[in-house]
Amino acid sequence: MSKLKLLFIDLDDTVYPSDTGAWDILGERIYQFMENHVGLNPEIIHEERDRLFHKHGTTMKGLSDEYGADVHDYLDYVHSVNLSGVIKENQELRRALLDLPQEKWIFTNASRHHAEQILRLVGITDLFVGIIDVLDTYPYCKPDPLAFKLALKKAGNPDPETCLFVDDRVPNLDSANMLGLRTILVHPSPETANTHITIAELSDLPQALAKVGW
Repeated sequence: MSKLKLLFIDLDDTVYPSDTGAWDILGERIYQFMENHVGLNPEIIHEERDRLFHKHGTTMKGLSDEYGADVHDYLDYVHSVNLSGVIKENQELRRALLDLPQEKWIFTNASRHHAEQILRLVGITDLFVGIIDVLDTYPYCKPDPLAFKLALKKAGNPDPETCLFVDDRVPNLDSANMLGLRTILVHPSPETANTHITIAELSDLPQALAKVGW
């Protein structure tokens, strides 16, 4: 088996826990955009957002494809929010990532601006070679395999078998796995793992890799 050389790490609900409240804030911004910029009836917005997300991979892509929304306007509006009240420095995660010698990339369906804010607040910006955001893979996004192929290209075309992808969503991990990447699911409930190794939080990654010998 090839030696693990590169880590692709998802951002939201992976770098920070899902219970921080960050997604409540971002979700409200999405609803406001859908009402005020796209003109959707508030009574259908929650259901429509869920439908678009599951059909297209991101609400942004769904709003762009089906309603003609401008992706830059969407990203600017949704992510122009200060999350310092809910995202905090995480020294345990920093130490865990420092224990891993592999090249590290953030691979997110969000914007670069959002990723930069999260990494700064958590205190791990300097540990990543780069950020691959949703515009870097546009018009594709996770879980589309073409998004992963563009991410691999952005990272210098490494052998997929030498790469690990860490995410909180099984459909994204399934696509990565099909392309040959190794995968780990971040989720507090291990029974959701399916075919993927599961860790409760990202700081558990070094122990998980040591256990499986990657």
